[in-house]
Amino acid sequence: MVKSLLTPRNISSGFFPNTKPTGYMENSISYSAIEDVQLLSWENAPKYCLQLTIPGGTVLLQAANSYLRDQWFHSLQWKKKIYKYKKVLSNPSRWEVVLKEIRTLVDMALTSPLQDDSIHQAPLEIVSKLLSENNNLTTQDHESIIVAIAPLLENNHPPPDLCEFFCKHCRERPRSMVVIEVFTPVVQRILKHNMDFGKCPRLRLFTQEYILSLNELNAGMEVVKKFIHSMHGPTGQCPHPRVLPNLVAVCLAAIYSCYEEFINSRDNSPSLKEIRNGCQQQCDRKPNLPLRLLHTSPDLVSQEATLTESRLKPVIVTSNEIHVEVERNNTANQKMTAGVGNDSEPNLIDCLMVSPTCSTMSIELSAQADRILGCYVEILKMLSDYDDWRPALASLLQPIPFPKEALAHEKFTKELKYVIQRFAEDPRQEVHSCLLSVRAGKDGWFQLYSPGGVACDDDGELFASMVHILMGSCYKTKKFLLSLAENKLGPCMLLALRGNQTMVEILCLMLEYNIIDNNDTQLQIISTLESTDVGKRMYEQLCERQRELKELQRKGGPTRLTLPSKSTDADLARLLSSGSFGNLENLSLAFTNVTSACAEHLIKLPSLKQLNLWSTQFGDAGLRLLSEHLTMLQVLNLCETPVTDAGLLALSSMKSLCSLNMNSTKLSADTYEDLKAKLPNLKEVDVRYTEAW
Repeated sequence: MVKSLLTPRNISSGFFPNTKPTGYMENSISYSAIEDVQLLSWENAPKYCLQLTIPGGTVLLQAANSYLRDQWFHSLQWKKKIYKYKKVLSNPSRWEVVLKEIRTLVDMALTSPLQDDSIHQAPLEIVSKLLSENNNLTTQDHESIIVAIAPLLENNHPPPDLCEFFCKHCRERPRSMVVIEVFTPVVQRILKHNMDFGKCPRLRLFTQEYILSLNELNAGMEVVKKFIHSMHGPTGQCPHPRVLPNLVAVCLAAIYSCYEEFINSRDNSPSLKEIRNGCQQQCDRKPNLPLRLLHTSPDLVSQEATLTESRLKPVIVTSNEIHVEVERNNTANQKMTAGVGNDSEPNLIDCLMVSPTCSTMSIELSAQADRILGCYVEILKMLSDYDDWRPALASLLQPIPFPKEALAHEKFTKELKYVIQRFAEDPRQEVHSCLLSVRAGKDGWFQLYSPGGVACDDDGELFASMVHILMGSCYKTKKFLLSLAENKLGPCMLLALRGNQTMVEILCLMLEYNIIDNNDTQLQIISTLESTDVGKRMYEQLCERQRELKELQRKGGPTRLTLPSKSTDADLARLLSSGSFGNLENLSLAFTNVTSACAEHLIKLPSLKQLNLWSTQFGDAGLRLLSEHLTMLQVLNLCETPVTDAGLLALSSMKSLCSLNMNSTKLSADTYEDLKAKLPNLKEVDVRYTEAW
């Protein structure tokens, strides 16, 4: 309906009972009632007027200027034609005529001078409705229609019904040239410009089916790899920020669909609480129902591993979809039940294997689901190979967005291991820190691929590499060691016993930082270290360092110390090893060449209260270590150092700080406000020449 037509100023009516002879339009005129639209071009005609021919007369519409008049004119013409095509295509007779009308409709949309999204979207919706109401089209008709509307898809997303039509074509004719020539630019546009697949899930489904059709070509994954590379671009940095999250969303949805039958069957399975507490045995439940997948705690697993085979009774549990071989142990079940003190659901790892114990598990997917899984896990592996995509990919996968059934599937975790390895090998902290849990109380990839985790299949090799990279950058070093001592001490000792150097270093650090309180456990760690050559050597070095540390921390020596300009980390280490510095309270390293590496020596000064690092190369890594050990520090000068928010935020644990100089650093205003709120004793602060100034 045309309502007031943007309230034209004057109306002249030959015969139109619903309006005044002149003035503003009081009632609307239906588009179907307009027989013709013309621009008034005769001499002395009213300015900027349109003439509408309607049954029984004409109506003149006057615009404010020529531009507005032309917009009205083209809009009215467009609407009249759209109604015409809707009527023609709503009752198709011969498909050759329909195809001709579609081509004419597309040409009209492409040549229209109007600039509006609906100009191209309206024909797509008409064709979409036409296809949804006529399911008996031949394959040739499918391809002819797709080719006809292809020009409109260059700058527009296909509507939902059209997406379903495209999906059907991808499934039925994956090797069709239409898929390569027409669908490729459409999918590329979706991946580059889509903002939220949640609002348009059929776009995601179409993208998923398109990628699967590429995988059906002769070259298979090579074609998919070339497509992924084309989306990234030839340069080192992808110019399209939406491509990666959209690709990951498609991969996650596809992988989820592989396990959808298992996921939908959860409602009939025993609850997590029932299975964990042993309140209901499988024989008491309905037959042929899939089990809820649970897993015991790592400590319980290690205890159960020592039990003799005579105390284990194998039980086979079969469901319609999942076949699980369970080894039950009543003693372990009693231990587990006794350890449960609340009704809360277990964490992720606890939900992955059948309680009380599970030694083997096999999830069998259908052939189609297996192909989908292989394709999309391979795409995740491709994405992890791009350096610029890896940080964002690690962040997207950190919450572990896969269903529990996928994580219990050996094939999936084995293939995904490549992605986790790429994260573990990346030196950037924003990448490998994503191996840890997204928040306290949740499990991360580090737990899943560690010994005792459901995904571990390499006797801890990946676990050792993850520990090595995390220890190199984790600012909560002591806290991280504590978590290892509490949850992964057994695997660490086993790998150290096998000569793994990283684990030997971990055990030495646990002893050096007094992480282990139990004397028997300390003696066991020492015995483990002395059982290998590398362990014996590192333990001897530890003992030597401990002797030097006691000598260093002995009372005596100066209370103030200033290193000469241009001194290095080695110079500081040499000086501190030369005598006792147990009384040292004020240390100035200003204008020296020390770096974060000297933090290992600074944390051994028990009485240090004032530290001057002005104009040094002391960075975030050293600052994190200081914040964890020098909690009594009162004065800290970081002026003109390369520290950033990542390191400065760690200072919030140094509650004794009274004076803090962050002049000419990369301090942000938010970090400054956070520090002020968390440091109650802070009285003197210098933030000049920073964002917080």
